[in-house]
Amino acid sequence: MNNSDLLITAYTLAQKQFELPELSPQFDEEQAVKIIAKAVGELLDRDLEKLLQICYRIDLSEQRLKEILHESAPDQVAEDLAKALWERQKQKAEIWKRYS
Repeated sequence: MNNSDLLITAYTLAQKQFELPELSPQFDEEQAVKIIAKAVGELLDRDLEKLLQICYRIDLSEQRLKEILHESAPDQVAEDLAKALWERQKQKAEIWKRYS
């Protein structure tokens, strides 16, 4: 699995959790994080419980989640959380690659 395949796998994992739109084949990480940040922001405003469930399913550490929620500037929470979730999805994709 090359880096492009890894990114596609990571996005596909996030896509299922957040019901994200399809991406063009030439997407980059910045674009993926922006899309995830938008979804996270909407959930922060409307359905925090669902967002916390997604974070749990994605296996974002509770400590990291607390850090972001308590230490990020209010206007940065969605973006910081999206970055952390994206990194976790990439880790999971890498693990799948390694062990499949």
